[in-house]
Amino acid sequence: MNTNFETVTLAGGCFWCLEAVYDEVKGVLSVESGYANGHVKNPSYRAVCNGDTGHAEVVQIKFDPSVITFRDLINIFFVIHDPTTLNRQGADTGTQYRSGIYYHTPEQKEIAEQTIRELEAQKVWSSRIVTEVEPLKDFYIAEDYHQEYFANNPNQPYCMAVVAPKVSKFRKHFLELWKKQAV
Repeated sequence: MNTNFETVTLAGGCFWCLEAVYDEVKGVLSVESGYANGHVKNPSYRAVCNGDTGHAEVVQIKFDPSVITFRDLINIFFVIHDPTTLNRQGADTGTQYRSGIYYHTPEQKEIAEQTIRELEAQKVWSSRIVTEVEPLKDFYIAEDYHQEYFANNPNQPYCMAVVAPKVSKFRKHFLELWKKQAV
């Protein structure tokens, strides 16, 4: 296995959506759903959903920087979720659904902040980007049934209505980064 990898932790609403997309990205070695940057140790899904822990639903992505760049991962991130809605993605509301980039290195922080400045200058969205860029303080892996949720439950109504369109959007906009692209 490749030992040359980097890690980033991203929050963009429900972790099932992000995991399903990043599982398909070339150069991504693993994606784990979990909770980050809260104030309670070892939070449960129920506690996070109640908004009592301060955690965001996140995915922690291990990737090979010789195949996919951090900048590419961030570009995907800004396409597959709405970074302009505070503590909300679609019908999912609460601080656990906030938009966040929890960086692991100073270089990731710099690239994330630069990307946000560029997107703001380009006026990609009519509203201001509210994505928080903070160092990763803590990460707790979510319960087993959350891992590979979309892959294991593609016909579940939420997956069909919310997750599947985000996966399709990724494929449409980033075909060259899709692991399963046609040869």
